Amino acid sequence: MFVIHHSHTDIGYTERQERIEQYHVDFIRQAIRICKDMRSGKRDEWSGFKWTCETFWAVEQFLKEADSEERRDFAEAVRQGDIELSGTYLNMTELADEDLLRAIHAKAAEYGRTIGCPVDSAMTADINGYSWGYAQSLLDAGISHLFSCIHTHHGMFALGRKQTPFWWEAPDGRKLLVWNGEHYMFGNELGLCPDGVGSYMIRDEFRTPAIVDNREEIMKTRIERYLSKLEDEGYPYDFVPVMVSGLATDNGSPNGDIARAIRSWNELHGDRITVEMSTLSRFFSHLKQQDAEIPVYRGDWPDWWSDGVSSTPMHTQMFRDAQRTLRKVKSLDPRQQTVSREELSGIEQQLVMYAEHTWGFHASVHAPWHWNVQMLEARKLAYAANASRLAHLALDKVRHALGGALLYPGRPFRYRVANTERHALRQLADLEWDGFENERFKDGLEVVDESTGQAVLHQIGVQCASVEVDLGPGEQKQFTVRPAKTSKAVTTSNVKLVGADTVYDIEDMYPSGKAKDACVFSQHGAESPYVNIRWNEEGIVSWVIKETGEDLIRADRKHGAFTPVYEVTLAEGPANSGSMYAVRSAMGRNRKGLNVQRFVGRLAKAKAVSNGPLYGVVELQFETRGMSCYSVFLKLYAGSSRVDVSVRFHKESVWEPENVYISLPFTSGMPDAETLWLDKAGAPVRPGIDQLPGTLLDYYCIQEGLAFAGENRALMIATPDTPLVQLGSLDHGKRLLHTQQTEGTERHLYVWAMSNYWETNFKATLGGFYEFRYFIDWSKDVGTAEEAIGRCRAMSSGAAVWRVRADS
Repeated sequence: MFVIHHSHTDIGYTERQERIEQYHVDFIRQAIRICKDMRSGKRDEWSGFKWTCETFWAVEQFLKEADSEERRDFAEAVRQGDIELSGTYLNMTELADEDLLRAIHAKAAEYGRTIGCPVDSAMTADINGYSWGYAQSLLDAGISHLFSCIHTHHGMFALGRKQTPFWWEAPDGRKLLVWNGEHYMFGNELGLCPDGVGSYMIRDEFRTPAIVDNREEIMKTRIERYLSKLEDEGYPYDFVPVMVSGLATDNGSPNGDIARAIRSWNELHGDRITVEMSTLSRFFSHLKQQDAEIPVYRGDWPDWWSDGVSSTPMHTQMFRDAQRTLRKVKSLDPRQQTVSREELSGIEQQLVMYAEHTWGFHASVHAPWHWNVQMLEARKLAYAANASRLAHLALDKVRHALGGALLYPGRPFRYRVANTERHALRQLADLEWDGFENERFKDGLEVVDESTGQAVLHQIGVQCASVEVDLGPGEQKQFTVRPAKTSKAVTTSNVKLVGADTVYDIEDMYPSGKAKDACVFSQHGAESPYVNIRWNEEGIVSWVIKETGEDLIRADRKHGAFTPVYEVTLAEGPANSGSMYAVRSAMGRNRKGLNVQRFVGRLAKAKAVSNGPLYGVVELQFETRGMSCYSVFLKLYAGSSRVDVSVRFHKESVWEPENVYISLPFTSGMPDAETLWLDKAGAPVRPGIDQLPGTLLDYYCIQEGLAFAGENRALMIATPDTPLVQLGSLDHGKRLLHTQQTEGTERHLYVWAMSNYWETNFKATLGGFYEFRYFIDWSKDVGTAEEAIGRCRAMSSGAAVWRVRADS
């Protein structure tokens, strides 16, 4: 039995974030002292002690505080093999994009090189999945092994079997050797740690506190039972790895007495079962010497635990904006001439701390008034706010270096528009000015493309003029806005069948001549030159591309497009700490109770908001439970089939477990010849196809959007604000894993916008005001998934627009 000793890193679950940092710095100091006492002979009973630094974040904090002697002692302990580095930085959700994963996975490997000790292995704990690009980023850092300590609370291990190895093939074809392991404190349950026994995965007659008098009896009984169970289940090896903590808690310290307990065991039982303290590298080296064939699997490994991001939707939205803004900075300043590597690292650090898997203090749901709950929640959310502030500050610096104009008298109305993504972008760019400058354009204005000197079509908004831009990868354009006299008169139409009450609920019998406006609105639909959208009381039920006559709304839809679906699972008895915990703790992988109540929004009113030569906007007002208001704003483009959607609502504060879904019943128009692709960090993924066996099918944490790609056509949906999409049935029932689905398995698409179902550390209430955006475009010129997903990223990011000086 290989015993890997570590401390599970949960930042803010058991204590204040800065206190956790102090703990882990001191844990490394403790491990160094144990190693020195063992090596010197002062504590012979600790002989064979090994310590694995689960996260490089802890090492990084230690190195910041350590003096020169401590840094030397640590490096020497690593070189001697008494302390091991893991190639992972923290245990992450899937919020992190490809760039951020690369940045953090390079850290341990780089430090290892500086001390002459290459890092070849990594471990994670608690989380039970990763984006496909996670494997590739580890391989890029020189990591060839990953030990996954899954936690099946509201989750499940992959492959249908744990304690088993496999080769995980990355998107580029390289392979990472993975051990699909047990819970990260399973060694405590086997009695390996004095004063740190557990009873979580094992339920037997020894359900006891952590500190017991009969640890040796527990250890012998449970180890023998466990190994017998492995044999009964066809386990092929004569060795098995387990993880152990030095205390019966997350964020536990190293414990030299584990080595003493192991020595005592081996003296009594080592002829049958030998226990050895080990490192990750030592274990994987032993694994690779075995004759048993190790299978190869290729695809995504969706994480059951990325759903915490929807319990703090506003700050997740802020995080995603900051991550995109950082990409803009890197694109506009590729050589770091304006923003230093140190500044970029500061932004990345704030992003990492928000995307780390801990989503609040352990009492967040049953005691939401607790001071630690309130304090740690504010600090967690501050990571997203700080990332946003630093990223936008960096972008301001770059734009200023590129001719950006600050505020001063006589500032010219000149604007630069840049596509910072690697794919083409077509959008409406808003050229904004300040309110006190409105007088400049009281009689009208025109917008001039400086590259041609010609006026371009524009539309006036609130303190801005919108122009349509069509930009290639990295392309920039510059515009000038100048005063011009324009007519604002509006006359009545003799053929438009709209009443004096302004209600437009009859189709016109005759064309109304040359229209100045982009769209035609009625009580039941909106129409641009490219798309015809229709709705009824259930919401948007038709979305027809005029060029082909194809409807982009599925005929077998469950709900209309962007219709809200609200769920609440009521607790038994009065609302209190116990009932709020109990109703959640039995939900398993359904994320709702059997008694869940589901309410579907009904469209109550349609209202035209604005119209002009470039776009028109209509508001659809819904009535729904759980929200005092819910509106969908559709912005139809005159020059393309693109539609920008804004969902705005006020969520009421409720303590019971809730879910808010937004229906997306779309298709590319060729349902028999299309494939759904999701933008996952590192690679586009086909859900239900490009996945490891036995992985999650219900929902996915995506990056910037998704696309239905058919033969020479694609429907692209950018999702800049909401990362979770639901594909499994909303009904409570037996959940399916990948390879268990059939052709008839329900796969309807929703955004999973909000949830507070977890019984420990999710934010207890979702109440507040929100706006989530979605950008939808259809094209027959997009023929590959990579291009379609690239367009999603470009739409989600949007053009960078800034006002520039006269000399720029």
